[in-house]
Amino acid sequence: MMHDVVNRAREAQREWALVPVRKRAAIARRFSQLVYRNQPEILDSIQKETRKNRLSAFEEAVDAAQLAHYYGRRGPGHLRSARRRGAIPLLTRAIEHQRPVGVVGVITPWNYPFTLPASDVIPALIAGNAVVLLPDAATPATADIVERLLREAGLPVGVLTVIHGGGRVHGDALVANADYIMFTGSTTTGRSVAEKCATRLIGFSGELGGKNPMIILGDADVAAAARAAARSCFSNSGQLCVSIERIYVVNELHDRFLSEFAEHVRNMKLGAGMDWDIDMGPLVSSAQFDRVTTQVADAVKRGATVVAGGSARPDIAPTFFEPTILTDVTDDMELGAGETFGPVVSVYRVADDAEAIRRANESEYGLNVSLWSRRSAAIAPHIRSGTITVNEGFSASWASHGAPMGGMKTSGMGRRHGREGILKYTESQTVATQRLHGIAPVGPQSNRDFARMLNRLLAIWNKIS
Repeated sequence: MMHDVVNRAREAQREWALVPVRKRAAIARRFSQLVYRNQPEILDSIQKETRKNRLSAFEEAVDAAQLAHYYGRRGPGHLRSARRRGAIPLLTRAIEHQRPVGVVGVITPWNYPFTLPASDVIPALIAGNAVVLLPDAATPATADIVERLLREAGLPVGVLTVIHGGGRVHGDALVANADYIMFTGSTTTGRSVAEKCATRLIGFSGELGGKNPMIILGDADVAAAARAAARSCFSNSGQLCVSIERIYVVNELHDRFLSEFAEHVRNMKLGAGMDWDIDMGPLVSSAQFDRVTTQVADAVKRGATVVAGGSARPDIAPTFFEPTILTDVTDDMELGAGETFGPVVSVYRVADDAEAIRRANESEYGLNVSLWSRRSAAIAPHIRSGTITVNEGFSASWASHGAPMGGMKTSGMGRRHGREGILKYTESQTVATQRLHGIAPVGPQSNRDFARMLNRLLAIWNKIS
């Protein structure tokens, strides 16, 4: 089945690649406008499939629209052919072109069923590829809206194919047939997908797990950090790769921060449904609920202290777990070192700025760091993370669509957004044209004389270029 799907996509791609890039980009701009016009329907679908609160659904839809607008405007420039330095001055002309890889396989998770497909599909399409999209089995309807709106925007039939059933059912077959794979999910699964891609010598990009820290240094604005922490830890009920799951606070600010942070969390409006005033909704599934419940119960049993939350709320919804702040969490607890992917954060007291930075780096993950300091320029080089969001949790870096976003260490490889986020779906092709004479001896010239002449010529060129 997948072999036939990819072959049909490959046939459509040949025609699509001949469409001028500015016409391909115009479809992305029209898609952006359609997202705004159809926003209520999109938000309803996102909430129905994920149970997230409406503001989180809104943020997802707006992010997709803005990303489409960015690539609709900037994509052609990123793909433009460029002149490069040739072998011999004045005689060699070298041009770099960007060619589509062919059929891109995109595998997306349930937590952001609208913006993640759009973020990966749109730049791949503008680059001239066809796409086969495998959305998570839990969120089929929202992915179908992405496809429908792209069709309404002018995307030809066959260029984007959505296959339902999810990566567990169709992932291996897609990896075995596509020309490039973009995967979002766990580090464990990402490793497996990357290995399969390596065997076939096809490209792979993955945004994988995270155990993202917030670092609050001695010169931080404590009140602002406490407010932002409530958003950064519990947006989308903590079910996002870039959310904050651990917070390191220098000793002199710890008590004030923890008190203000806990107060903000206790004042959050909890609920289920379409009410815009709800600050946090339920978890997506019973499996996710069980994961969070088990990790918190284990941590408390082994000595962690609950500062806020800590309990299930079946009175709100069957899968609702309160936004939870813990202290006294240790690395030997599953919650301490492993990704929770839920509304739980651990707060740690550290002696000074140096310890905060060291502890933040002591993780296999490196996706996002929230840094609270006026000295970010000096501190950033010492942090091993793909993104560092200063005086904010994660939104500023994620929504900066002109800048690359992705992980270091086991948080992934490759980048979304910016120039890197579209060029990864291309192959660089160099066309070098030699004029007047080849790079070889002239007429009866001996090899030695040719070498001497070339040395002199290049020495002069290197001085002036």
